[in-house]
Amino acid sequence: MSTASARLTIGVVAPLTGRLAPLGKPLTYVLKALAPQLAHVRNGNRRYDVTIAVRDSRSDPAAARQAVHDLVTADQAHIVLTMAGTQVLPAVADACEELGVPCLSTTFPWQAYVHSRGADRGHTFRWTYHFAWGLDDIATVFARMWEQIDGPHTAGCLWNDDLQGTLLRHHEYGFAPVTSARGHTLADLGPYREPATDFHTQVGRMREHGVDIVTSAATATDLALFHHQARQAGLRPRLITCSRWLTYPHTHTTTAPGIHDELADARVATLVYWSPNHPYRSSLDGTTCADLAHAYQRDTGESWLQPLGLAHALVETAHHALTTANDPTDHAAVAHTLAGTSLATIAGSLDWKRGPTPNIALLSLAGGQWRPGPKGPNLVIVTNHDAPDVPVTGELQPT
Repeated sequence: MSTASARLTIGVVAPLTGRLAPLGKPLTYVLKALAPQLAHVRNGNRRYDVTIAVRDSRSDPAAARQAVHDLVTADQAHIVLTMAGTQVLPAVADACEELGVPCLSTTFPWQAYVHSRGADRGHTFRWTYHFAWGLDDIATVFARMWEQIDGPHTAGCLWNDDLQGTLLRHHEYGFAPVTSARGHTLADLGPYREPATDFHTQVGRMREHGVDIVTSAATATDLALFHHQARQAGLRPRLITCSRWLTYPHTHTTTAPGIHDELADARVATLVYWSPNHPYRSSLDGTTCADLAHAYQRDTGESWLQPLGLAHALVETAHHALTTANDPTDHAAVAHTLAGTSLATIAGSLDWKRGPTPNIALLSLAGGQWRPGPKGPNLVIVTNHDAPDVPVTGELQPT
């Protein structure tokens, strides 16, 4: 069998600019850190030189689609990787599906991944694969944290009028089926348009419904505005649980002054899908979660971010696919390998054969709470019922 070297290209669509740029930082960092391991891969008896081609999505769906087109036509990518938001990521996945190139993505609930692409649970995509968690998993973790403060509770739902809020309200996939079964009542405070300018209507509904807990998927800026206006009205929920942007601190954003102090005071609780305390290792070189977080902080001068672990797992899975596919230069062979992948990564075990629906691998969730600290916000793990490998590092503190 030939041992001559051939070429492979890993295409990456990353939000290097625009509002999603915080997701681009960990991905570009991981690509740079793993460059030595990615320079060459061996599949069977053949060695391949690997090129990493990165294109900027500019945090825009149209630009993301163009980035995929350029990766496939100009860079001749054999697989495309991406981490992005609820509009940009589906644009990347759909473009890959149309162009027939394998795509691997992560960072938001699988229901959003499926429904934003006009499909229903059970639909099988030909080329595109995703790993994350479900909205029901978030609801379960949040309810477990609510239940650390007596209960049952009336939770006020601060959800937007976009896809995120629509799915959170969904009668089958949203929060209600999970939280109602646990004895909690949901009170929808009313949809709002992002970015928000006023939450007085929602604050009024909070009072009307006797809400003592607020749950949300708001941006840091919008949640801080809501919290500020609620306090002005004399209302202070005992706990705020928030997914999406509040999964990691925004210590280097351009949001208005005082926002981080406002949210630190609120002691927001959130889902935890990755942290330095997670007990996993890289399938590439044995790097631990603590090692990766420390290296990121040392090399960038910035705090670790939860997406950092997912970015690393994204690259690990691509490497696995290219080294084990029957023919890594053949798109169909790479896609077939992704569909059957089971891999222990730095983000945990990923298994596309056991997903809740085709093309999906699930990650387990813990629950955490942001606390103010001398070096900035500190994420404390307060519940690990659904991720028992992750150590609890503190108790939930209501406000």
